[in-house]
Amino acid sequence: MINQTLILIQCRDAVGLVGLIANTVAAHHLNIVTMREYVDEAANRFYVRIVCAGETTEPERLIEELTQRLPAGASVKLNPPQQKRFAILVTKEHHCLGDIIVRHFFNTLGAEVCCVVGNYDDLSAFTARFDIPFHHVSHEGKSREEFEEQVAAVLQSYQPDYLVLAKFMRILSPDFVARYPGRVINIHHSFLPAFIGANPYKQAYVRGVKLIGATAHFVTNDLDEGPIIAQDIRTINHSYTVKDMVRAGKEVEKSVLSKALALVIEDRVIITGNKTVVFE
Repeated sequence: MINQTLILIQCRDAVGLVGLIANTVAAHHLNIVTMREYVDEAANRFYVRIVCAGETTEPERLIEELTQRLPAGASVKLNPPQQKRFAILVTKEHHCLGDIIVRHFFNTLGAEVCCVVGNYDDLSAFTARFDIPFHHVSHEGKSREEFEEQVAAVLQSYQPDYLVLAKFMRILSPDFVARYPGRVINIHHSFLPAFIGANPYKQAYVRGVKLIGATAHFVTNDLDEGPIIAQDIRTINHSYTVKDMVRAGKEVEKSVLSKALALVIEDRVIITGNKTVVFE
């Protein structure tokens, strides 16, 4: 397999950026294989994902030269870790966790699942079948701060690149989220904000909805309002029972989370404010 160099850049837009970047990369004897760029005209921001054949012998110098030649405040990332490490946080639902672990087992995930942390131990036997460490950290009888400190202590020993909330049904505090900025990924149904609280599928059934969807996003301090990575929907009709809707909802959640993780693993997602630029 040919060695490759991946470059991610975001900066203020200006005339001639593509040519400037191409010339700088060429000076390091790198051949551009793919170059996907996007300009947010309203924000005057430029984003680009570049894949080059070959590896530079002076990566620090390449970053320095690009940073100096690009507009002030540019962000330049070179070769982010290719083998991402995921820590999975769960409660009791198994469908998203199961999909991730099966992909991990058959080496199709493209990342390493380093551990699973659950506030219930219901899924520990499942993860044990795949030799993945499971840590039960109960929330019962503890303040949110105490619970999160114990979870953070477990995660500290694994040093994950990302936390994946695979139907983890606990609201994380701003202090906890701040430990992993832009590195916590959540999945939830897309009935929000129409059907809030318990039994959203029953509420949707009563209302007679015709679409079921899911959203994968980065977690911020605003509940379920962080930068969106991926979304999808399934059409349903009047014949669907509540159980049918729940089943369809779980399928779309698995699909959307899988897509979101693939995009993150391949470094195709750039966070910009409360939005994302996704180079699919």
